[in-house]
Amino acid sequence: MTVSTELAAAGARTLTFNEVGPAERGKRPDEVVIAISPAFGSLFTQTIIGLPHAEVIRQILAGIEEQESSARIIRLQHSADLALMAHTAAKLSGSGIGIGLLARGTSMIHQRDLPRLSSLELFPQCPLLTLETYRNIGSNAAQYAKGESPEPVPTLNDQMARPRWQAKAALLHLKETELVRKGAPTVEVVPEFSTASA
Repeated sequence: MTVSTELAAAGARTLTFNEVGPAERGKRPDEVVIAISPAFGSLFTQTIIGLPHAEVIRQILAGIEEQESSARIIRLQHSADLALMAHTAAKLSGSGIGIGLLARGTSMIHQRDLPRLSSLELFPQCPLLTLETYRNIGSNAAQYAKGESPEPVPTLNDQMARPRWQAKAALLHLKETELVRKGAPTVEVVPEFSTASA
């Protein structure tokens, strides 16, 4: 499916995140916590290739739901470091499994008892991630949460993706880090989806 086809299928949904309080450790053993970066769904509303953040989150949540697991979303405000985000999500998750998600689309599945710079699965080439990939990321994270060992999410590989997108990725990263507030608390947020009227 091409990006334009995916966007047409996605429609014109918008996304806002409502803060509900400090992010706390969950108790549900099937829970997956998704950590979003400071600019996700705020300063930026789409990934580096134009996938709407509303659809990215919807697909991750759908993948988790399909595995009959639960999900919570937190926002890190003090860092835009993917490994830190994903590891924080894992530490706050009842199951010990978390997903980190940067505004440009880079993602990671992490586990609480792994070192911060290790992970279960890493998706560094965000220009190659599709909505289907994000759904599979949610599904795999939920399977890990249930103690299963899923096959790694299949991803595309393009050696030219890095040089082609490097400048834009660097610019997006700089913009995102401008929103980082040292010492700011990690908060739990609830997504609110709406469809833009024509």
